[in-house]
Amino acid sequence: MAQYIVKRIALAIITLFVVSTFTFFLMFLVPGGPFLSEKAPSPATLKALEEKYGLNLPVTQQYKNYMLRLLKGDLGTSLKQRGREVNNIIATRFPVSAKIGAVAILIAVTVGVTLGSIAALNRGKLLDSIIIFFSTCGIAVPGFVVCTVLMYILGLKLNLLPTFGLTSGRHYIMPVIALAFYPMSYISRLMRSCMLDVLNQDYMRTAKAKGLSQWKALFKHALRNAILPVVTYLGPLLAYTLTGSFIVEKIFTIPGLGDSFISSITGRDYPLIMGTTIFLAFLIITMNVIVDIIYKLVDPRIKLS
Repeated sequence: MAQYIVKRIALAIITLFVVSTFTFFLMFLVPGGPFLSEKAPSPATLKALEEKYGLNLPVTQQYKNYMLRLLKGDLGTSLKQRGREVNNIIATRFPVSAKIGAVAILIAVTVGVTLGSIAALNRGKLLDSIIIFFSTCGIAVPGFVVCTVLMYILGLKLNLLPTFGLTSGRHYIMPVIALAFYPMSYISRLMRSCMLDVLNQDYMRTAKAKGLSQWKALFKHALRNAILPVVTYLGPLLAYTLTGSFIVEKIFTIPGLGDSFISSITGRDYPLIMGTTIFLAFLIITMNVIVDIIYKLVDPRIKLS
């Protein structure tokens, strides 16, 4: 186990290096710049700003300087949010996204696994058809449509919930539902498929032949094996959801990391683009390692090498 973790950490460092390098050079291929707007600054002002932030240097030199700072844990200073360090922006914005994301993941996994199991146990029946219908809709409908429908019905027509900001508990309801809707639908479909496969295995027939009740056989034998693909899906899901859905945060005006990421791209805020990309890559890699370890705990037969 220890050898496996060390190996994954080494691979994670290499992966982060590759992601950082590609992101850095791709940024400068995009037309435009961080100081260009409708009211463009004078050439003298633009030159002074570029010298201040080192943007007048060759791209290779800028890359070298950035990587040296990155080794020290310094993600640089935002070009748009003057005077704010990228480390500070991430530290401030990430908890907002993480709070919404954690609740959304908990709901998605709990409801998705439950619905998938119920659908498998009622295969071919009306309840199974209803669950399949709603889960298919959840996968097919884009996130911005879900947000719009929720805002229109719960916010505008029924006036039950606020439609922007996060100043009270009621503000969390619609963003959490919007974030959880797709993964919940996907998990329910995945869980149904895996559960049907497990229920047809020989050991499940043996358990039933021994007089084990349906629910006890489900939770003691079937669920543990059927849930493994769901655990695999949780790795990238956790990372993306905890950093905040870009669309959901933008629509509901949530001051999370996803909103900062979009703003950094549209504003060509190079340090913030790099910082949020590297942070997201780090989270994905970390979550995948954790998922692999959970795999071992769920199924001891799996060997980590």
